[in-house]
Amino acid sequence: MAADAAPSGEAPPGRLAGHWVPLLVVAIGLGFGLLVLLVRLHLEPVANVDRGVARELNEVVSPRPYLVNALNGATRLGGRPVMFWLVGVAALLLLVRRRVRLAVYLLATTVGALLLDPSVKSLVGRLRPVVEVPVAIAPGNSFPSGHALGSMVVYGALLLVFLPAVRYRKLFTAAIALLVVAIGVTRIALGVHCLTDVLAGWLLGALWLSVTAYAFRLWRREAGHPVAPLDDGPEPEAAEAINPVPDSSRPIPHRWVKATEILTGWVFTFGILYVVGYLLTNHTEGTWLGRFDDGVVRWLQTLRTPTLDDVSWVWSKAGDTSAILVISLVFCTIALAVWRQWRPVVFLVLTMVGELILFLCTAASVKRDRPPVPQFDSPMPTSSFPSGHIAATMCIWVAIAVLIMDRVSSRWRWFAVVLAVVMPAGVALSRMYRGMHHPTDLLGAAILTALWVGLLWWVLRPNVRAAPAEMRT
Repeated sequence: MAADAAPSGEAPPGRLAGHWVPLLVVAIGLGFGLLVLLVRLHLEPVANVDRGVARELNEVVSPRPYLVNALNGATRLGGRPVMFWLVGVAALLLLVRRRVRLAVYLLATTVGALLLDPSVKSLVGRLRPVVEVPVAIAPGNSFPSGHALGSMVVYGALLLVFLPAVRYRKLFTAAIALLVVAIGVTRIALGVHCLTDVLAGWLLGALWLSVTAYAFRLWRREAGHPVAPLDDGPEPEAAEAINPVPDSSRPIPHRWVKATEILTGWVFTFGILYVVGYLLTNHTEGTWLGRFDDGVVRWLQTLRTPTLDDVSWVWSKAGDTSAILVISLVFCTIALAVWRQWRPVVFLVLTMVGELILFLCTAASVKRDRPPVPQFDSPMPTSSFPSGHIAATMCIWVAIAVLIMDRVSSRWRWFAVVLAVVMPAGVALSRMYRGMHHPTDLLGAAILTALWVGLLWWVLRPNVRAAPAEMRT
């Protein structure tokens, strides 16, 4: 590496050399300490600046609901749920690629920030700002901003870890910096933090990130590993391992043709679902099918017990949006890490996106009533046909089984087939037990899954192996 060729182990000019990091840590620490001192002393000039900025932004934001919604959406990118997901998915990718040191570094850095935030908040004990027209609320103390601290640490650590695999490093770094700044600004604009809270969060986050990065650098040196400039990332030799897909992978050919086929198939699938749903809604009342539909749900109602109520709640949650999203993210991460191809991920993503749109469009068009029994769940914004929970569960587990069956040679691949049967069956039974769906709503979910997953399998051929780079056209 270029850094190894430099005299006395120094980094080349213009690179972030390691011996500057202690000075940077000291400078950031002094800046943060000064802010703590100014806030603890309750100096009037500092308080006036904080109040003035909060007042001006509140006057701009509070009369504009669309701006409040935009700020709330942006500020969620710095919240703990998003942070946990990002770190969890990244750590999983690193572990699958056998980059344990980087995974430990990422997790340790994130956990440290998670502990620093409440600790410093309790020590300083600053209350939240008071604005004339509150547009958001936040619990706990105000100094420092947890969103500013967390976004600086998490996005900064992710930047350092994956920097060796990034092609346009300056652009990527600028985008991350802009995102961190934007998250901090939203906290001030929403009136839940003062300017000095956000500045302190950024400084404390930068301080902790610098300390952990330098500690990782020292550990590499003590372990005998070559020490590279920090702007090459903490482990530059991991570039190939952390790259999601190697250069030899071939994208899906004839994209526009495939897109046309998928769109056409989606329209036909929607048409079939609409016809089935319309007939069930308008032409089954008083028939044997209508009596069967209501009879099954009423019979399940007679079996209700507190224990079965709890079990049905758990099974029902296995098919809701959050659970399906978790399964999709985890599986896509593992698929990229192990198979290093985009095609299986594209297949799974299109499966779930198409299922969601098909379900929403069909439910809005058919408008079938829920079964005429007491229902456990709160009133749902969608109608009964088809069941969104059952369709999502069927699609995700059937798509996973399709991918695994052709790519895993061991007997464990049959476990995916078992899940593709057991999970939808459990969700379907729980939804009918809870009075949310008829048996024919399950039929609609099965039709949706068979047509949509079958279409995507036929068009995308998700188990076709990648072609070498020289064969690309």
